[in-house]
Amino acid sequence: MVIEKVGAARLSPQQVWKVVSRASFAVLSHVTPTGAPRSSGVVYAVSGGSMYVAVAPDSWKARHIGADGIVAVTVPVRRGGLLSLMLPIPPATISFAGVATLHPGDQLAGMPELVRLVPPARRSDATIVEIRPIGHFVTYGVDVPLRQMRDPAQARARTASI
Repeated sequence: MVIEKVGAARLSPQQVWKVVSRASFAVLSHVTPTGAPRSSGVVYAVSGGSMYVAVAPDSWKARHIGADGIVAVTVPVRRGGLLSLMLPIPPATISFAGVATLHPGDQLAGMPELVRLVPPARRSDATIVEIRPIGHFVTYGVDVPLRQMRDPAQARARTASI
């Protein structure tokens, strides 16, 4: 196994989490009970030190995540402003491992940030996935000039999670 050295932290964990809280889309990855990898795009809300996702109680996400609770999350962070409309500028990313806990959907009512992301027809029948970051945030292209994104050594950073 090769361990790749990741650049020094440029942002504090709180600053990274602030960037995560401004976005609303992430790729959530996990493994099935048989060990097969799965990932899917999700919309989320952040409250305190956790990320929250609403899923159907009988969905494969709820079943698989509930089996062991270990997930990986990647949040794409849009870069480039108006320039990105003319040139193909890849998003920056924030990735982290997390521990996921399933909660009944009745907790959705107390989470206005998340309730607005869930269609009204699904609000009465939802499972809430709470994801708490563990380990480190690994960022690529966050808080670096666009030109530095071409150089992985300058674009990567790692900081302890919150």
